[in-house]
Amino acid sequence: MRTLAVVGGGAVGLAVAWQAAEAGWTVTVFDPAPGSGASYVAGGMLAPLSEGWPGEDRVLAFGAAALDAWPAFAERLRAVTGESVFVADETLTVALDGADAADLRTVADWLAGFGHDLRVLDRAGVRAVEPVLARTVRAGLLATTEPAIDNRRVLRALRAACTAAGVEVRAEAVAALDDLPHDRVVLAAGAHSADLWPGLPVRPVKGEILRLRQRPGVSPAPSRVIRARVHGRQVYLVPREDGIVVGATQYEAGFDTTVTVGGVRDLIADAEAILPGISEYELAEANAGSRPGTPDNLPLLGPLDDRVVAATGHGRNGMLTLALTATLVPRLLDDESPAIAEVASPQRFPALQLFQGGVR
Repeated sequence: MRTLAVVGGGAVGLAVAWQAAEAGWTVTVFDPAPGSGASYVAGGMLAPLSEGWPGEDRVLAFGAAALDAWPAFAERLRAVTGESVFVADETLTVALDGADAADLRTVADWLAGFGHDLRVLDRAGVRAVEPVLARTVRAGLLATTEPAIDNRRVLRALRAACTAAGVEVRAEAVAALDDLPHDRVVLAAGAHSADLWPGLPVRPVKGEILRLRQRPGVSPAPSRVIRARVHGRQVYLVPREDGIVVGATQYEAGFDTTVTVGGVRDLIADAEAILPGISEYELAEANAGSRPGTPDNLPLLGPLDDRVVAATGHGRNGMLTLALTATLVPRLLDDESPAIAEVASPQRFPALQLFQGGVR
């Protein structure tokens, strides 16, 4: 019987554990606080096209493949747990000034070169699809294939799916990978992965996020994900059953997850510039997490040595790349080399001498 330790109990670790268990592994997940890290405070956007920019061809290709993996993954999750995780079907990126409107057209032209057709909307077009947005919005880019999921529903469903598949979840920290007696190990410890594999190019990137609850009589939330840039800052609004998630600040701040007054102020001000009625919503939660970033914004998926496989470094696209990662890792554990995984291989950083190991 093949045994597998998954170090990290966020969405990625739980999804990998579930899929590996369904593939025949006996799986144990180790995490001192399962489901409480960056996955718990995510926005849940599945938007590789809207987030793309000319020159980021490899990130776009991997993100598009990740998006394609979601329907089957979500349907399997629903079949096992009864949980439906989608909260929006489309993404609308809007521009408040002429320069941002020009950027939307640049992105649309670049994406068209890869066969992705997004609709460029003028002011009237934006009002037609989302009339609750500010009249100052000048243009929009509509991605009809980019949905969003509720991250907390996903975590709840993954815990249930793991239980159904016989996965053991231990609320324990792992001091060194060599201490684990299992046949194979998946390192899915997010921003803490480099603590267990020194030199791994994963760093914490702080992100603050707000959850706003809709009150009776206030403007309804948009039916789509709304993305924008306000005063040079990225902001997004993602619908939830009871309101909106607003995010997200981005700081190089180590493992500091303190929610700051400045961060909350900027998020509310930027969101209100896009959706004026948001000021009447209840501020239900302000939270922050440490996303696991890498130098090139692609995850680390693949062998670190003949026993340990990395599944980390998903950055701001953790929820997007979740389904594809969960599909790929069991194949990597069987020493397969899926073509789509090559772009995310840890071996793209040869200077790390990953196979020399060290304290693990």
